[in-house]
Amino acid sequence: MQRLYTITQLTQEFDITTRTLRFYEAQGLLSPQRRGRQRLYRPADRTRLKLILRGKRLGFSLAEISEMIEMYGKAPGEAGQLRLLMQRISNRRAELMEKQRDIELTLAELDEVEAGAKARMEAIGGSFDKEGA
Repeated sequence: MQRLYTITQLTQEFDITTRTLRFYEAQGLLSPQRRGRQRLYRPADRTRLKLILRGKRLGFSLAEISEMIEMYGKAPGEAGQLRLLMQRISNRRAELMEKQRDIELTLAELDEVEAGAKARMEAIGGSFDKEGA
């Protein structure tokens, strides 16, 4: 007999809310069985949830995650899914590296402005403390 998971078990295991789980269901990413009003999730749903959450942590959109998951069961199958995943990873890495460069430039500019402000404060005989007072 196949193991089934309740909504409570999955929300506790993955530290998410029931609302989040229902949202993924409404988006067609999960399809639990119903027993009356109770939702019962199969191991495949649990695996999909794990992939969804990993994809979200990596910064992929739900549409991208859905596309990658759906490819698994269709042609070109796992090989196509892996090629798509590698392309998405490459794109995401490039986006993050660009953001990192932007952050480094902003930090350098902040350092420069702060140094100028400190120098000016010293020149006018003012004092500087971390609270700005």
